[in-house]
Amino acid sequence: MYKILAPLALLLAGTAPAHAQTVDGAVEGDAILKDFAFHTGEKLPEIKMHYTTLGKPRRDKQGRIANAVMILHGTGGTGKQFFQPQFANELFGPGQLLDTSKYYVILPDNLGHGGSSKPSDGLRMQFPKYDYVDMVAAQYRMLTEKLGVQKLKLILGTSMGCMHAFVWGETYPGFAERLAPFACQPVEIAGENRMWRTLSIDAIKADPLWKDGNYTDPPLSGLRTAASLSMIAGANPYALQAQYPTRIAAEKYKDEAFARTFGRNDANDTIYQLDSSRNYNPWPNLEKITVPLLWINSADDFINPPGFSYPAEGVKRMPRARYILIPASAETKGHSTHTWAKFWKDDLAKLMAE
Repeated sequence: MYKILAPLALLLAGTAPAHAQTVDGAVEGDAILKDFAFHTGEKLPEIKMHYTTLGKPRRDKQGRIANAVMILHGTGGTGKQFFQPQFANELFGPGQLLDTSKYYVILPDNLGHGGSSKPSDGLRMQFPKYDYVDMVAAQYRMLTEKLGVQKLKLILGTSMGCMHAFVWGETYPGFAERLAPFACQPVEIAGENRMWRTLSIDAIKADPLWKDGNYTDPPLSGLRTAASLSMIAGANPYALQAQYPTRIAAEKYKDEAFARTFGRNDANDTIYQLDSSRNYNPWPNLEKITVPLLWINSADDFINPPGFSYPAEGVKRMPRARYILIPASAETKGHSTHTWAKFWKDDLAKLMAE
């Protein structure tokens, strides 16, 4: 088993634990990226990309790092969310699929998240209006300029990281030898998906304490609504019905889960995080993705429900893509099934063997 050195908080809707965690052998660092230009034309003299790594880089005969893997977190998360036992204990230990004695695993805190540059650092709502193109560009510069990585064996992304994986496949074709996007669709964020995000944003902005982002006291009413929507969006209705079959049990769990979620995120950061998906739409250019790709969704996912035609159509346009829909059950984890490796690690092993 991979050694967990601290207890881990539960995650809801792909978000990160309330406090930092460490695992044995983890190394943290910062990439300071100078003169960062955003797609809007806005610029900052520098941004910081915080990251955690596991394992050590190994070089080929040409001196290039040849064993790097990057794993990308979801909206509101950090790289350390992958230290959860349901992920780390299944993948990172000796002889396991991403054994850190073999692979150099890179876990960024993405732009706007965790220890990386974000609105709450001081600029508040004057922080550049980043989107996924900017976030992927920051990942690329972190890899190439700071870590010296010119090639990845794998990009595995969950939720927002899933969408980033599709952006990577089109923006930097072949940089990653394999892509594993889990829990997303490669289409514009629209319909119900856009609605729950903007309902959360609207609730924060409608709170009188928000004050156009210049609040002294946190806009708790708006943040409460955002946390509530996040709980529902990340839930598995089958599991909740099976585990909490009475009103009293359901309300008790709701109160406990809400207490773990509410109040740990800055309001302006939350607005930016939820809105950063607004321009995402890899659908027109899927043909650019020619590397082996494993795309997995789960049938209990409120955010990416089954029944859409996108997977069947999309895999036809990516010559080496495979799509899997994990059936819903009382054992799956809703949207967060993406972080429970037991449901998909055998399929990931097949991808790594290609």
